Amino acid sequence: MAAIYQVVNRRASSLACRLHSTYVRKMRYLNELKEDDSLCRQAQTSGTFYLFHSLSPFLQKAGKKYLVPQLGAAEMKRILEKFKETEQWIEKSVLIGCSDEHVPHFALDLGALEKSVIESELQGSFTDIRKALFVVDGNDSSLLASAQSLLRWHDSHQYCSKTGQPTQKNVAGSKRVCHASGITYYPQMSPVVITLVSDGSRCLLARQPSFPQGMYTALSGFCDVGENVEETVRREVAEEVGLEVESLCYSASQHWPFPSSCLMIACHASVRAQQAEISMNSLELEEARWFGLEEIVEGLKREPRSSKQDDGSFLPWFPPKQAIAHQLICEWVKRQTS
Repeated sequence: MAAIYQVVNRRASSLACRLHSTYVRKMRYLNELKEDDSLCRQAQTSGTFYLFHSLSPFLQKAGKKYLVPQLGAAEMKRILEKFKETEQWIEKSVLIGCSDEHVPHFALDLGALEKSVIESELQGSFTDIRKALFVVDGNDSSLLASAQSLLRWHDSHQYCSKTGQPTQKNVAGSKRVCHASGITYYPQMSPVVITLVSDGSRCLLARQPSFPQGMYTALSGFCDVGENVEETVRREVAEEVGLEVESLCYSASQHWPFPSSCLMIACHASVRAQQAEISMNSLELEEARWFGLEEIVEGLKREPRSSKQDDGSFLPWFPPKQAIAHQLICEWVKRQTS
Protein backbone atom coordinates (compact mmCIF):
# COMPACT_ATOMS: atom_id res chain seq x y z
CA MET A 1 0.00 0.00 0.00
CA ALA A 2 2.79 2.40 0.89
CA ALA A 3 4.50 1.71 -2.43
CA ILE A 4 1.27 2.42 -4.35
CA TYR A 5 0.81 5.66 -2.44
CA GLN A 6 4.32 6.79 -3.32
CA VAL A 7 3.74 6.09 -7.04
CA VAL A 8 0.42 7.97 -7.06
CA ASN A 9 1.93 10.85 -5.11
CA ARG A 10 4.86 11.12 -7.51
CA ARG A 11 2.54 11.14 -10.53
CA ALA A 12 0.39 13.84 -8.95
CA SER A 13 3.52 15.83 -8.14
CA SER A 14 4.75 15.39 -11.72
CA LEU A 15 1.42 16.63 -13.12
CA ALA A 16 1.45 19.66 -10.83
CA CYS A 17 5.02 20.49 -11.85
CA ARG A 18 4.03 20.58 -15.52
CA LEU A 19 1.75 23.49 -14.69
CA HIS A 20 4.67 25.53 -13.39
CA SER A 21 7.56 27.33 -15.04
CA THR A 22 10.73 25.56 -16.13
CA TYR A 23 12.58 27.04 -13.15
CA VAL A 24 9.98 25.89 -10.62
CA ARG A 25 9.90 22.38 -12.08
CA LYS A 26 13.69 22.19 -11.98
CA MET A 27 13.92 23.37 -8.38
CA ARG A 28 11.26 20.91 -7.24
CA TYR A 29 12.97 18.07 -9.06
CA LEU A 30 16.28 18.92 -7.39
CA ASN A 31 14.56 19.00 -4.01
CA GLU A 32 13.10 15.54 -4.66
CA LEU A 33 16.56 14.22 -5.50
CA LYS A 34 17.93 15.62 -2.25
CA GLU A 35 15.17 14.08 -0.14
CA ASP A 36 14.72 10.71 -1.87
CA ASP A 37 17.84 8.49 -1.82
CA SER A 38 16.41 5.88 -4.18
CA LEU A 39 15.35 8.49 -6.73
CA CYS A 40 18.78 10.16 -6.57
CA ARG A 41 20.56 6.82 -6.93
CA GLN A 42 18.49 6.16 -10.04
CA ALA A 43 19.36 9.64 -11.37
CA GLN A 44 23.06 8.81 -11.09
CA THR A 45 22.60 6.27 -13.89
CA SER A 46 21.41 8.95 -16.34
CA GLY A 47 23.20 12.04 -15.06
CA THR A 48 26.43 13.78 -16.00
CA PHE A 49 29.56 14.04 -13.87
CA TYR A 50 32.12 16.79 -13.29
CA LEU A 51 35.44 15.34 -12.17
CA PHE A 52 37.83 16.63 -9.51
CA HIS A 53 41.10 15.30 -8.17
CA SER A 54 42.02 16.48 -4.66
CA LEU A 55 39.53 19.35 -5.19
CA SER A 56 41.09 20.42 -8.53
CA PRO A 57 38.56 20.35 -11.42
CA PHE A 58 39.16 18.52 -14.68
CA LEU A 59 39.44 20.78 -17.76
CA GLN A 60 40.02 20.22 -21.45
CA LYS A 61 41.68 22.79 -23.69
CA ALA A 62 40.08 23.56 -27.06
CA GLY A 63 42.18 26.12 -28.92
CA LYS A 64 42.43 29.13 -26.63
CA LYS A 65 39.43 28.10 -24.54
CA TYR A 66 39.16 25.82 -21.53
CA LEU A 67 36.11 23.59 -21.33
CA VAL A 68 34.58 21.75 -18.38
CA PRO A 69 33.55 18.35 -19.76
CA GLN A 70 30.44 16.60 -18.53
CA LEU A 71 30.90 12.85 -18.49
CA GLY A 72 27.88 10.62 -18.92
CA ALA A 73 27.22 7.72 -16.57
CA ALA A 74 28.44 5.18 -19.15
CA GLU A 75 31.71 7.07 -19.66
CA MET A 76 32.19 7.33 -15.90
CA LYS A 77 31.70 3.59 -15.54
CA ARG A 78 34.23 2.92 -18.31
CA ILE A 79 36.86 5.12 -16.64
CA LEU A 80 36.31 3.64 -13.19
CA GLU A 81 36.47 0.07 -14.47
CA LYS A 82 40.11 0.71 -15.32
CA PHE A 83 40.62 0.92 -11.56
CA LYS A 84 38.39 -2.09 -10.86
CA GLU A 85 36.02 0.19 -8.97
CA THR A 86 32.63 1.51 -10.05
CA GLU A 87 29.64 1.58 -7.73
CA GLN A 88 31.52 2.57 -4.56
CA TRP A 89 32.92 5.63 -6.35
CA ILE A 90 29.62 6.75 -7.86
CA GLU A 91 28.19 6.68 -4.33
CA LYS A 92 30.74 9.34 -3.35
CA SER A 93 29.40 11.85 -5.88
CA VAL A 94 27.38 14.89 -4.82
CA LEU A 95 24.44 16.50 -6.59
CA ILE A 96 25.24 20.02 -7.83
CA GLY A 97 22.32 20.87 -10.13
CA CYS A 98 20.44 19.82 -13.23
CA SER A 99 19.61 21.05 -16.71
CA ASP A 100 16.22 22.47 -17.75
CA GLU A 101 15.56 19.03 -19.23
CA HIS A 102 16.11 17.48 -15.78
CA VAL A 103 19.45 15.89 -16.56
CA PRO A 104 21.08 15.81 -13.09
CA HIS A 105 24.67 17.02 -12.62
CA PHE A 106 27.01 15.44 -10.09
CA ALA A 107 30.54 16.21 -8.92
CA LEU A 108 32.97 13.47 -8.02
CA ASP A 109 36.46 13.72 -6.52
CA LEU A 110 38.81 10.94 -7.61
CA GLY A 111 41.70 12.06 -5.44
CA ALA A 112 42.56 8.53 -4.33
CA LEU A 113 43.05 7.32 -7.93
CA GLU A 114 46.05 7.85 -10.20
CA LYS A 115 45.70 11.30 -11.68
CA SER A 116 47.86 10.76 -14.78
CA VAL A 117 45.80 7.77 -15.89
CA ILE A 118 42.57 9.77 -15.84
CA GLU A 119 44.16 12.77 -17.57
CA SER A 120 45.61 10.56 -20.32
CA GLU A 121 42.34 8.71 -20.83
CA LEU A 122 40.23 11.87 -21.09
CA GLN A 123 42.85 14.10 -22.74
CA GLY A 124 42.74 16.94 -20.25
CA SER A 125 44.19 17.98 -16.93
CA PHE A 126 43.15 18.62 -13.34
CA THR A 127 43.69 22.34 -12.78
CA ASP A 128 44.08 24.40 -9.61
CA ILE A 129 40.68 25.87 -8.78
CA ARG A 130 42.01 29.45 -8.60
CA LYS A 131 43.17 29.27 -12.20
CA ALA A 132 40.17 27.27 -13.39
CA LEU A 133 37.63 29.85 -12.21
CA PHE A 134 39.22 32.53 -14.37
CA VAL A 135 39.73 30.59 -17.60
CA VAL A 136 36.30 28.98 -18.06
CA ASP A 137 33.09 30.83 -18.89
CA GLY A 138 30.89 32.37 -16.21
CA ASN A 139 28.32 29.57 -15.91
CA ASP A 140 30.97 26.89 -15.57
CA SER A 141 32.93 29.05 -13.13
CA SER A 142 29.96 29.29 -10.79
CA LEU A 143 29.26 25.57 -11.02
CA LEU A 144 32.88 24.59 -10.32
CA ALA A 145 32.99 26.89 -7.29
CA SER A 146 29.82 25.35 -5.87
CA ALA A 147 30.95 21.81 -6.59
CA GLN A 148 34.38 22.26 -5.05
CA SER A 149 32.91 23.85 -1.91
CA LEU A 150 30.47 20.98 -1.43
CA LEU A 151 33.18 18.35 -1.96
CA ARG A 152 35.45 20.18 0.48
CA TRP A 153 32.67 20.32 3.09
CA HIS A 154 32.11 16.57 2.90
CA ASP A 155 35.83 15.92 3.17
CA SER A 156 36.07 17.99 6.37
CA HIS A 157 32.85 16.81 8.05
CA GLN A 158 33.30 13.04 8.09
CA TYR A 159 33.01 12.89 11.89
CA CYS A 160 30.45 14.20 14.34
CA SER A 161 31.72 17.15 16.40
CA LYS A 162 29.78 15.88 19.46
CA THR A 163 30.42 12.13 19.47
CA GLY A 164 33.48 11.78 17.25
CA GLN A 165 31.66 9.00 15.38
CA PRO A 166 31.65 8.81 11.55
CA THR A 167 28.89 10.72 9.75
CA GLN A 168 27.07 9.31 6.73
CA LYS A 169 26.14 11.42 3.70
CA ASN A 170 22.83 10.95 1.92
CA VAL A 171 23.01 9.97 -1.76
CA ALA A 172 22.66 13.54 -3.03
CA GLY A 173 25.28 14.85 -0.61
CA SER A 174 22.94 17.55 0.70
CA LYS A 175 23.54 16.52 4.33
CA ARG A 176 25.46 14.20 6.65
CA VAL A 177 23.99 12.34 9.62
CA CYS A 178 25.59 11.04 12.80
CA HIS A 179 23.51 7.98 13.66
CA ALA A 180 25.06 7.78 17.12
CA SER A 181 23.74 11.18 18.19
CA GLY A 182 20.96 11.75 15.63
CA ILE A 183 22.53 15.07 14.60
CA THR A 184 22.10 16.11 10.97
CA TYR A 185 24.75 18.39 9.47
CA TYR A 186 24.08 20.63 6.48
CA PRO A 187 26.62 22.48 4.30
CA GLN A 188 27.07 26.07 5.41
CA MET A 189 28.56 29.23 3.97
CA SER A 190 30.42 32.00 5.79
CA PRO A 191 29.16 35.54 5.03
CA VAL A 192 31.83 37.97 3.82
CA VAL A 193 31.39 41.63 2.89
CA ILE A 194 33.34 43.07 -0.01
CA THR A 195 33.18 46.84 -0.16
CA LEU A 196 34.23 49.45 -2.68
CA VAL A 197 34.86 52.67 -0.78
CA SER A 198 34.53 56.02 -2.57
CA ASP A 199 35.01 59.66 -1.53
CA GLY A 200 32.97 60.91 -4.46
CA SER A 201 35.63 61.31 -7.14
CA ARG A 202 37.95 58.43 -6.22
CA CYS A 203 37.63 54.80 -5.14
CA LEU A 204 39.83 52.95 -2.68
CA LEU A 205 41.51 49.67 -3.59
CA ALA A 206 44.03 47.61 -1.66
CA ARG A 207 46.26 44.56 -1.88
CA GLN A 208 47.53 41.87 0.47
CA PRO A 209 51.04 40.38 0.32
CA SER A 210 49.62 37.11 -1.02
CA PHE A 211 48.07 38.78 -4.08
CA PRO A 212 49.62 38.46 -7.55
CA GLN A 213 51.98 41.35 -8.30
CA GLY A 214 50.12 44.50 -9.26
CA MET A 215 46.61 43.30 -8.39
CA TYR A 216 44.35 45.58 -6.35
CA THR A 217 40.81 44.87 -5.23
CA ALA A 218 38.05 46.06 -2.91
CA LEU A 219 38.21 45.65 0.86
CA SER A 220 36.72 42.48 2.30
CA GLY A 221 36.23 40.72 5.60
CA PHE A 222 34.17 38.06 7.38
CA CYS A 223 31.03 38.97 9.31
CA ASP A 224 31.44 38.55 13.04
CA VAL A 225 28.84 36.67 15.09
CA GLY A 226 25.94 39.01 15.88
CA GLU A 227 26.78 41.57 13.19
CA ASN A 228 24.56 42.62 10.33
CA VAL A 229 26.00 43.55 6.93
CA GLU A 230 26.04 47.29 7.64
CA GLU A 231 27.95 46.83 10.88
CA THR A 232 30.49 44.56 9.20
CA VAL A 233 31.13 47.05 6.39
CA ARG A 234 31.71 49.91 8.81
CA ARG A 235 33.96 47.83 11.08
CA GLU A 236 36.09 46.40 8.26
CA VAL A 237 36.65 49.80 6.63
CA ALA A 238 37.57 51.30 9.99
CA GLU A 239 39.92 48.42 10.87
CA GLU A 240 41.70 48.14 7.53
CA VAL A 241 42.05 51.73 6.32
CA GLY A 242 41.01 53.90 9.28
CA LEU A 243 38.04 55.53 7.55
CA GLU A 244 34.51 56.06 8.82
CA VAL A 245 31.72 55.04 6.45
CA GLU A 246 29.05 57.69 6.01
CA SER A 247 26.60 55.70 3.88
CA LEU A 248 26.46 52.39 2.06
CA CYS A 249 24.30 50.45 -0.37
CA TYR A 250 24.02 46.81 -1.42
CA SER A 251 25.08 45.79 -4.93
CA ALA A 252 24.98 42.00 -5.39
CA SER A 253 26.21 38.70 -3.96
CA GLN A 254 28.34 35.81 -5.17
CA HIS A 255 29.37 32.42 -3.90
CA TRP A 256 33.17 32.26 -3.56
CA PRO A 257 35.11 29.11 -2.60
CA PHE A 258 38.12 30.84 -0.98
CA PRO A 259 39.32 30.17 1.63
CA SER A 260 36.33 27.83 1.90
CA SER A 261 32.66 28.25 1.03
CA CYS A 262 31.83 31.96 1.36
CA LEU A 263 28.92 34.19 0.43
CA MET A 264 30.41 37.45 -0.85
CA ILE A 265 28.03 40.35 -0.13
CA ALA A 266 29.08 43.27 -2.31
CA CYS A 267 28.46 46.87 -1.22
CA HIS A 268 29.37 50.42 -2.16
CA ALA A 269 30.37 52.67 0.73
CA SER A 270 30.92 56.41 0.87
CA VAL A 271 33.24 58.46 3.09
CA ARG A 272 33.63 62.22 3.32
CA ALA A 273 36.25 63.67 1.02
CA GLN A 274 37.44 65.90 3.86
CA GLN A 275 38.09 62.83 6.02
CA ALA A 276 39.60 60.49 3.42
CA GLU A 277 43.18 60.20 4.66
CA ILE A 278 44.07 56.51 4.73
CA SER A 279 45.51 54.99 7.89
CA MET A 280 46.33 51.46 6.74
CA ASN A 281 46.45 48.40 8.98
CA SER A 282 49.77 46.86 7.88
CA LEU A 283 48.94 43.57 9.62
CA GLU A 284 46.20 42.93 7.07
CA LEU A 285 47.21 44.95 3.99
CA GLU A 286 50.37 45.54 2.03
CA GLU A 287 49.07 48.69 0.35
CA ALA A 288 45.85 50.72 0.11
CA ARG A 289 45.35 53.85 -1.96
CA TRP A 290 42.90 56.02 -3.84
CA PHE A 291 42.38 55.60 -7.58
CA GLY A 292 40.96 58.23 -9.92
CA LEU A 293 38.57 57.45 -12.77
CA GLU A 294 41.20 57.53 -15.52
CA GLU A 295 43.50 55.12 -13.68
CA ILE A 296 40.61 52.74 -12.99
CA VAL A 297 39.54 52.72 -16.65
CA GLU A 298 43.09 51.94 -17.75
CA GLY A 299 43.46 49.24 -15.10
CA LEU A 300 40.29 47.49 -16.28
CA LYS A 301 41.80 47.15 -19.76
CA ARG A 302 45.03 45.69 -18.42
CA GLU A 303 45.72 41.97 -18.06
CA PRO A 304 48.17 40.51 -15.51
CA ARG A 305 50.69 39.62 -18.22
CA SER A 306 50.75 43.18 -19.55
CA SER A 307 51.16 44.86 -16.16
CA LYS A 308 54.91 44.30 -15.74
CA GLN A 309 57.09 47.25 -16.79
CA ASP A 310 60.67 47.34 -18.04
CA ASP A 311 61.99 48.35 -14.64
CA GLY A 312 60.37 45.30 -13.00
CA SER A 313 57.54 47.22 -11.33
CA PHE A 314 53.88 46.44 -11.98
CA LEU A 315 51.08 48.66 -13.19
CA PRO A 316 47.79 48.24 -11.29
CA TRP A 317 45.32 45.65 -12.57
CA PHE A 318 42.05 44.44 -11.12
CA PRO A 319 40.23 41.12 -10.61
CA PRO A 320 38.76 39.55 -13.76
CA LYS A 321 35.10 39.76 -14.67
CA GLN A 322 34.20 36.48 -12.93
CA ALA A 323 34.93 38.10 -9.55
CA ILE A 324 32.31 40.30 -7.94
CA ALA A 325 34.99 42.91 -7.16
CA HIS A 326 35.20 43.51 -10.92
CA GLN A 327 31.47 44.21 -10.97
CA LEU A 328 31.78 46.72 -8.12
CA ILE A 329 34.56 48.58 -9.91
CA CYS A 330 32.62 48.68 -13.19
CA GLU A 331 29.53 49.98 -11.37
CA TRP A 332 31.61 52.76 -9.84
CA VAL A 333 32.96 53.73 -13.28
CA LYS A 334 29.43 53.83 -14.68
CA ARG A 335 28.30 56.13 -11.88
CA GLN A 336 31.20 58.45 -12.48
CA THR A 337 30.56 58.70 -16.21
CA SER A 338 26.74 58.90 -16.17
